[in-house]
Amino acid sequence: MAEGVWILLMVVTVLVVAPLSGRLGVAAPLALVVVGIGASFLPFVPHEPIDPEIILSGLLPPLLYASAIGVSLLDVRSEARPILLLSVGLVAFTALGVGVTVWWLLPMGFAAAFALGAVVAPPDAVSATAIGRTIGLPRRVLTVLEGESLLNDATALVLLGTAISAMSGAASFGSVTGGFLLSAVGGAGMGVVVAWVVGQVHRRVSNPSVNTGLSLITPWLAFEPAELIRGSGVVAVVVAGLIIAHRAPVQQNALSRISQTTNWRTVQYLLENLVFLIIGLQLSTILGGVADSDIGVAGIVGLCVVVLLAVIVLRAVWVFATRFAVVIGRGDQGHPLSVPEAAVLSFAGMRGVVTLAAAFALPAETPHREVLVLLAMVVAIGTLLIQGSLLPAFARWMGVRGPGRAEDALQEAHAVQRVMEAGVRRLNEIDEAQTLDPEAVEELRQMAERRVNRSWEALGSQTSHRTPAQTFRNLRIKMLRAERDEALRIRADRGVDHAILQRVMNSLDLEEAVVLAAGQDVADDEEEDVVTPASIAGECEHLEAARDRDQPEPRSDHCLDCEREGTPTVHLRMCLTCGYVACCDSSPGRHARRHHDQTGHPVMRSIEPGEAWLWCYTDELLG
Repeated sequence: MAEGVWILLMVVTVLVVAPLSGRLGVAAPLALVVVGIGASFLPFVPHEPIDPEIILSGLLPPLLYASAIGVSLLDVRSEARPILLLSVGLVAFTALGVGVTVWWLLPMGFAAAFALGAVVAPPDAVSATAIGRTIGLPRRVLTVLEGESLLNDATALVLLGTAISAMSGAASFGSVTGGFLLSAVGGAGMGVVVAWVVGQVHRRVSNPSVNTGLSLITPWLAFEPAELIRGSGVVAVVVAGLIIAHRAPVQQNALSRISQTTNWRTVQYLLENLVFLIIGLQLSTILGGVADSDIGVAGIVGLCVVVLLAVIVLRAVWVFATRFAVVIGRGDQGHPLSVPEAAVLSFAGMRGVVTLAAAFALPAETPHREVLVLLAMVVAIGTLLIQGSLLPAFARWMGVRGPGRAEDALQEAHAVQRVMEAGVRRLNEIDEAQTLDPEAVEELRQMAERRVNRSWEALGSQTSHRTPAQTFRNLRIKMLRAERDEALRIRADRGVDHAILQRVMNSLDLEEAVVLAAGQDVADDEEEDVVTPASIAGECEHLEAARDRDQPEPRSDHCLDCEREGTPTVHLRMCLTCGYVACCDSSPGRHARRHHDQTGHPVMRSIEPGEAWLWCYTDELLG
């Protein structure tokens, strides 16, 4: 079969297995590895080893770029110390540890054994982000994990090149040190240059198609020149991606950002899942390569177990040794990761396709090359299947989890409130300086208010009736579908030029996408009350006084004003001065705010199940 047909079959497999595994509650990466392993033994499936250049120069740049643009540059900068300790220190420590182990067990030179250590040392960016996002790790742990896996490939590839040079007798301490510095500095410099050039183009070009096309080739614009100057293409791609994503809000227009986000999500989805399928498909090829080895089946099996355990144990040793030295995990606040977080971080060391590609890049004259490639394969598949499948249960057992969806909704509501208030203030400034249409000004104010209320409605328990935002969303969706049906009838009658009608339909699609995205329900399964995260908690004299005094008992279990006036309640709030219970601003009656206006009592507390946050109406602060 032609190569194009096999590529098509692989993509179809991804599109079938990935969503199906989600419905079955199995992580897609693990399911695809298993499917790939099974398919590798089918006689009609090609059994040629994959060309490492396809992975290292073809798939790795876009995969790294897709991961980099999804990571916060500020978060990476705040966690720079642990990220560097893991991406440089741990990789070198693992390469050395595995190298010594294999050198001791196999009759070969240390350089060849160290080469295997470099091959299996770096956890994979794809594995880390794909599984870490799925199980909901704390954001700080995920930031360290993503930052590590974005940069550690560069360290491993430099160490691998050093080991290969040592096998030919061409390596020295000076060449190793100089090569590493050139790789890091050259790659970072090229990434900065590419980010600046691409950013200038984005700033001056407003066409979304041009900007998206430029974005899709940016990984190679950074990777290839960096490799030409003997820098690290991996570092160049990561640096360029982090900077471009950080500056995108001021360098690109909204349509370009939406287009690029949609396209990169699709690219990332396909490539990430294809990588796991490729890993599984290589198993039978590698097993065939060791059939004639003189080490013996028992010896090879023992080696596989020892190397796999060494990789897992060495990571745990490094993470805890550096943590207890009060180094790893220091962030903005200077606090190390907790012991449970460090344990989860040490267990999240899944290897991936870079390990496999690097193994195939070992020179043909490497002693016991076929066994070394098998060892790399076992580490990649073993860490994926063992650590990847057990990581969710391990994280739960350690009590480590990311912020709940209710806490996310609280932060989003706070951010939306601040953003909308800034917009309304600007509108008021323009209204005072110019003579504006009062109806247009009022409509804009109502739009901002609805946006704020919709965010607050995402909090709290489910009500027995639709909230105002839900009612608006459902009615608008029905209107949009009727409008689209009419547009289709116009198209069938050929009464309007196709290009003109397509613009009308595109505007309907864009609005429907916004309405649907804004209407995603937020369910809460928190075990503890949701309190305001320190990052967004405000402080004022009213909030401080409310915390210092004993909280009153609620005067009712529902909003009496809503009961008397016949209006629905969305969420309940309780006054911390008198215990009065009223409904929130998202409710039609807005009785909590009315209570504040009438009494001057400043602070209300959410008394929805699972919530324990405060709001100061006087200073408009979340506490």
